[in-house]
Parts: sequence; C-alpha cells; structure tokens
Amino acid sequence: MLHNNKECVAMLLAGGQGTRLGVLTKDTAKPAVPFGGKYRIIDFPLSNCINSGIDTIGVLTQYQPFDLNQYIGNGQPWDLDRLNGGVYVLPPYMRGKSGEWYKGTANAIYQNIAFIDKFMPEYVLILSGDHIYKMDYSEMLAAHKKRNADCTIAVIDVPKEEASRFGIMNTNPDGSVYEFEEKPKKPKSTNASMGIYIFTWEKLKKYLVSDEEDKNSENDFGKNIIPNMLNAGEKLFAYDFKGYWKDVGTISSLWEANMDLLDTKSGLVLNDDKWKIYARSTAEPPHFTGDKAVIKNSLITEGCSILGSVTNSIISPSVVVGENAVVEDCTIMPGVIIQDGAVVKHSIIGAGAVIGSGAVVGETQKEPVAGEWQITVVGPNAIVQPKAKVPVNAMIDGGELA
Repeated sequence: MLHNNKECVAMLLAGGQGTRLGVLTKDTAKPAVPFGGKYRIIDFPLSNCINSGIDTIGVLTQYQPFDLNQYIGNGQPWDLDRLNGGVYVLPPYMRGKSGEWYKGTANAIYQNIAFIDKFMPEYVLILSGDHIYKMDYSEMLAAHKKRNADCTIAVIDVPKEEASRFGIMNTNPDGSVYEFEEKPKKPKSTNASMGIYIFTWEKLKKYLVSDEEDKNSENDFGKNIIPNMLNAGEKLFAYDFKGYWKDVGTISSLWEANMDLLDTKSGLVLNDDKWKIYARSTAEPPHFTGDKAVIKNSLITEGCSILGSVTNSIISPSVVVGENAVVEDCTIMPGVIIQDGAVVKHSIIGAGAVIGSGAVVGETQKEPVAGEWQITVVGPNAIVQPKAKVPVNAMIDGGELA
C-alpha cells in the first residue's frame, strides 16, 4: 500500500474515559458525546483539521469506542474518505501475547510510531478530543516552521483566578518557553496550555522512545515529554490562540459551552460558512411546532416536535416536548421525550431518556457555586417516572426512577 508523504499528520487523543461526565460517558467515549444539537464533540477537531488542510488523522480510541468508531465510519462527513490519507481509528492493539492499553498520552503516540512513519511526515500535530473551538492549525504550523521550533504549544490567555487549573507556559518576550508548570498554586503567567502541540516528528520520536524506557514516567505529554524537552534545551515556543475555546471535561463546562451557542457575545458561532463544522447528520423531517408552543432564544434541530415552552435551550434531533411542558436553560440530547406538564430546568438530558408527565427535573440556577454550575443530569435512556422530583445537581443513571 503506497503512502504519499504528508507534511503534517494529526493524532487525535480520543481515548479518555471522561469520568467527570458521569452517566453521559458510561457507555460512550467522551468525544462522541452529543453537543449543540446536531454535533458531537469530536466534530470540532476533525473539522478544524480538514479546514486547515490536514487530511491525515489518526484517532486514538480506547474507552467505550463503539459509538465513536461507528460515528467516524469512513470519515465521509468531514471529507476524510480518501485513498491517500484520511481518518484512521487506532485502538490499542495486541502485540504477540500481550496487548497493552494506552498508559498515557505519550504512550498512545509511542504505540503508533509505525503508523505515523508510514506517511513520513516532517511534523505531527497532537490534539485532544474534548475541546470545543475553531482553530486554523496551518497558521500554528507556519509559526512552528518560521521559528524552527522543536515543539510549539498552543496557549490561551485565561483569567488569573483560573490559571491554577491549567498547565501554564511561562515564556520569554520572543515567545520561547522557559518553564512549564502543571496546575501551579501561584501561577507566574496566564498562558494556559490548550493541549494542542506541533512537534517536529524526528525530534518527538526520540523523546517518545526514551520516555517509554523510563520506568518511572507517567508517559504523559504535559508531565513528561514537554518537561524533558525543556530540560534538554530544545526549542519550545508558545503559540497564542485568540478565539473561543472550552475544555468540556465537566458537566458544568459542557452545559456552559452549549449555552454559549445561544449567547452572541460568547464568540462561539457554528453557522459560519468560512469555517464549517461538519457532522454526520441523519435525515430528519422539519421540526413541528404546536399552536401553543413558546420558543425563546433556543436552538431547535430538525425532527423535533415542540408543543410546550422552550427557553434558552438546545434541543437535538427527534426530541418531543409535550403540552404544557417547560424546558429552561437545558441541553436536551437526541431522541428525548419530555411528556406533558413536565418541568426541566438547568439540566442535561441524555439521549433517549424519558421524562414522565408532571415530573420536575432540576431547578433554576442563579450563578455557579465555586465556579461550577449545579446542573442536574439524566443519563441516556433513563426513565424519570411521572410526577417524580429529580433534585439539583443529581445524576440519574439508566433504569427506572421512582
């Protein structure tokens, strides 16, 4: 099989378990979680790649990959079904008698050195599968080449009070990195690493091999590879990203990112013809709105039937909102049925769940508590019985709820 040389290959780390998303990721890898009506989280990095002219992408899966594999398929929605390049799903594979799970982000790339080498790239772009943002990676690659860097790390300016939640890159005036601090108690700067790296491949390969030989290593880019490269005096540069970016690793941040779609000031715009976000869509009939339906500042996807009141919410395909039902400040994933008279506020309702008539799920939140919104979550396919009450911040798994 011939592989034409590719200047840059992207490796998308999509194996994370996403434990902080609880029931939403019990049976689904985090990047396959629905977002914004008709998208999945992984649509963002995949679309960014194809829009940036990068057409060879390895997607490293591990935890509950079935949904994700099925969703990516042959890559056609993102124009990645090609003979030369395209999208490849790369689960951990068996070598001889012992198969090995990916031990860390660096080990995942190490296990796929042979895959990357087939394309003989000069550069490798490392991405994460749980961020919502639009970014032109070709501009970052141009900066990497111009500075003759060994590694370029995308950074975003975060508020001082949030900086200790991130890996912080401390830089010289020319943008070169002199220090990397993982979640520092007293941050010296507000340059937060976005977990997006471009490496010169031959250089990275050397560090991956020596990292693998180090029995004490956690095999992680942030904890091991980048500090090792810094200590060895390699050329690391920060690349300033200006624009919307959100790590949706928690229930609160996933809910916030969905709400940002309804806020023109947030900077998150998806119907942008210049930078399309592609998704695998299902053919749905137009949505139906009943005579008494009230819809305010909401995003309603095709195939929905709205008979009640929907305010400030994201409604995914094939959702039914019954008569006199009230949905406020919610993200409703595909195929949910909200029966007559149910009230759902400040909640995320997983795909296929049923909210019984007259049930009350969540309640209005005025502001986040210690930075986190108290969002009520009903898991995929869960059934909330009629007239049941689901309290604030509760997380309901599948199976019946009294």
